[in-house]
Amino acid sequence: MFRLRLSEPDAENGFVLDGFPRTNAQATALDKLLADLGAQVDAVVLLEVPVDEIVRRLSGRRTCPSCGRNYHMDDNPPLDDETCNEDGTKLESRSDDEPETVRHRLKVYAERTADLIDHYDTDSIVKRIDGLASVDEVSKRIDAALGL
Repeated sequence: MFRLRLSEPDAENGFVLDGFPRTNAQATALDKLLADLGAQVDAVVLLEVPVDEIVRRLSGRRTCPSCGRNYHMDDNPPLDDETCNEDGTKLESRSDDEPETVRHRLKVYAERTADLIDHYDTDSIVKRIDGLASVDEVSKRIDAALGL
């Protein structure tokens, strides 16, 4: 499936993978597939954010189940902590955004991806980006690291 997708015209000048590969085995398989296609991974963007900040960001998310509007309890709070500004519906949070769950997810991520970062860092293609800045600034840093 991946091979077919990369053969589409819109991938001819490059593509972005978000969240893949996640393991060293997947990275090795991806490298082989790309080599078969005459391509290679040019850059890996690694957003560096301390665990406590990731937990804060994820555990603060809220969504209106009615209109879909997103909030963050610290960075973009609703006027009333419990309800949507647009339609007054009670806001919800995802069960996997609970602080304990986020910490567990991050532990699993670290266990499975540490080797993956080393896999790509040997080619000096890992672009480490400080993810503590604003969304606009982080976007600019990513663009600069990728030469865009």
